[in-house]
Amino acid sequence: MAYEPANPLKSEFEFTAGPLAAYWLAILRVVTGWWFFHAGVTKLIEDGLAFGYGPAYLEGMTGTALGPIPVWMGQNLAWLIEPGVPLFETLIGLALIAGALTRLAAFGGAIFMVLFWIGNADFAHGVVSGDFMGLLLFVTVMVLATGRYYGLDAIIEKTRFVQAHPRLRYLLG
Repeated sequence: MAYEPANPLKSEFEFTAGPLAAYWLAILRVVTGWWFFHAGVTKLIEDGLAFGYGPAYLEGMTGTALGPIPVWMGQNLAWLIEPGVPLFETLIGLALIAGALTRLAAFGGAIFMVLFWIGNADFAHGVVSGDFMGLLLFVTVMVLATGRYYGLDAIIEKTRFVQAHPRLRYLLG
């Protein structure tokens, strides 16, 4: 297949799953979504949009590989983090469960998991932890475009709007 500059998506890597793999990818997406949805809704029920542990968590990341960045975020972006953590966890979970904007949602989940992985791990037992496994789940959901398997993204991608703007497929799938 030759490179065609008019449509860069023609040469993109496509993963085609058989029936059993499609079921598995859909289950993986829904379970990952439920995990984040449950975490977000629990925080919303307990604290509303004032999740004070979020900024405190970031401020405690002084000796991590991210250096002073999370500490600065916890001190200066508390106004965004307190409502953002439960809200974004809930929305990421809902998007994955529905299979809508799956790649975008999985990217957001991966960002969360990177922060959790670096913030929680002392790496005494190596780099593989539960947070790292969560990161792998989100990356798998994103890379394999699992929203195309029994998700709303399969329907959304067939609309005229997405057909006219094929780059939107990078957010879908």
